[in-house]
Amino acid sequence: LGGSEWQKVKSRVKESIQRMAIELLRLEAIRESQPGYGFSKDTVWQKEFEDAFKYEETPDQLKAAAEIKGDMERARPMDRLLCGDVGYGKTEVALRAVFKAVMESKQVAVLVPTTILAQQHYNTFRERFAGYPIRIGLLNRFCTPSEQEAVIEALTRGEVDVVIGTHRLLSEDVRFKDLGLLVVDEEQRFGVGHKERVKLLRQNMDVLTLSATPIPRTLHMSLVGMRDMSTIETPPEDRFPVQTYVAEYSDALVRDAIYRETSRGGQCYYLFNRVATIEKAASRLQALAPDIRVGVAHGQMREDQLESIMVAFLDGEYDVLCCTTIIESGLDIPNVNTIIVEESDHLGLAQLYQLRGRVGRSNRLAYAYFLYRRDKVLTEVAEKRLSAIREFTEFGSGLKIALRDLEIRGAGNILGPEQHGFIVSVGFDLYCQLLEETIKELKGEKVDPQPEPSIELAIDAYISDGYIFDPKLKIEAYQRIMAIRDTAGAADVEEELADRYGNLPRPVQNLLAIARIKSLCRQNGINSISQQKDRVIIKAWPGTRLPPDRLMALQRKYKGRVTPGTGKSPSITFRVSGMRPEEVLDALEDMIASLELLATAITK
Repeated sequence: LGGSEWQKVKSRVKESIQRMAIELLRLEAIRESQPGYGFSKDTVWQKEFEDAFKYEETPDQLKAAAEIKGDMERARPMDRLLCGDVGYGKTEVALRAVFKAVMESKQVAVLVPTTILAQQHYNTFRERFAGYPIRIGLLNRFCTPSEQEAVIEALTRGEVDVVIGTHRLLSEDVRFKDLGLLVVDEEQRFGVGHKERVKLLRQNMDVLTLSATPIPRTLHMSLVGMRDMSTIETPPEDRFPVQTYVAEYSDALVRDAIYRETSRGGQCYYLFNRVATIEKAASRLQALAPDIRVGVAHGQMREDQLESIMVAFLDGEYDVLCCTTIIESGLDIPNVNTIIVEESDHLGLAQLYQLRGRVGRSNRLAYAYFLYRRDKVLTEVAEKRLSAIREFTEFGSGLKIALRDLEIRGAGNILGPEQHGFIVSVGFDLYCQLLEETIKELKGEKVDPQPEPSIELAIDAYISDGYIFDPKLKIEAYQRIMAIRDTAGAADVEEELADRYGNLPRPVQNLLAIARIKSLCRQNGINSISQQKDRVIIKAWPGTRLPPDRLMALQRKYKGRVTPGTGKSPSITFRVSGMRPEEVLDALEDMIASLELLATAITK
């Protein structure tokens, strides 16, 4: 788009975003202006509690804990995202925040997505808080109605300091005497409605959200500065990356994977996410490996039955647990180091990553097999998800996975319940840029205009139907090309297009060349490139100058084709008669790259 057309599009898009940004800032302003509770500095007990941690903290853990406690000590409500990979010590950091809150007689609610994770946290909290006068309650479906009623009454009277629970915590009958801190674990498993319900319980309380792979909405709010964010990126000692395989289902592959694990005394998860036919899947596994002990676990079991199965598996009475995604969140059994996921193309990217995080939690090499039905043609999104899970295998990939999910799914409507939204229509980079600019304008901050050069050349540059037939995929490809900001980005897009759709036709090569030229124009102060018959005129932004030595060098190199222009803005006229389009594009790319001094003149 030319300069004037770009400004029109930009203003239309910003009008659409502005209403959302105003509301977002209003919510942020309310939290900023509300008188939150400012906790005191760390006490002697706080130091004793932290020193009792039996492992050596990583630098990232210490930094995250300091940032969270610093937020708690400010007299404004905390809203911080703690992003750390599975097994990186997020729970210990949260425990320190919980301890700090309880030491000032504030109650703490820990919201978790599954019954099993609630039970596991309950045991961890009791172990870490042993020796301190801290009363801990549990609310999940393993508790009897009378036990739940006793905990709720104790919460209302202030006799329970910390309550750990599933969605049961969000029920209308749950009341707190003085709630000071909410911890949301595995944030990606809760809907917006769930989290907003808890925030309404106490408008000015501190909120700490934990996640290995935050949902796109939450991650994007952190990236654009709407929420504070701490990251833990230091891997634990003596851990190996999980060996990850994406393949078609085969009986032989499943059998070999199970026997490889059990032969070294380990156990396996076999994930089959359909309750109606999970017993048949378990029978099929038993037939594949008759000497293997197979247990079954899913969320529709009775509480006592599920609990007994999980305890038996933990005690080593089963070799393989055939289960649903009930194991996804937080389950920590170090002896399980192989996971096989059937029909993995039906699961989300964050789910796949969380499931892989259930293995490799010891010093043994672990294996993850993500299988899909034989001869099945995967959808575009499923293919992207499986490619991402195969690509990101190293430690600390949780944030990268979440960022890739943000690209695949879009950030969604930040204020509303939808997980998809405006970002899908305009593209991720444009959305981020415009939202950031709008927020700055509404805050009264100065917004430096981003020079968007216009390029008008008599050269074929487009994506034909013969190359990409699907209109949706074609728009996606155009958005990727429009988002190119440097040569490396152009190379990545070119490699991806060639890999997915085959060798690039000349018009697509031209399109990428123009994208590279436009990125150079932004860097080097070029306002426009326009063609008039056999002449191409390159204009710089007003107030810049064309160094004479650069002009002379270009004139020598292109043998009289280059002449200086006249007018208020510095310009160059380039005669292109007799040149092929690709030669014109190569020459323009070379010329603009050599005019880097113009960028210096602009920035200074």
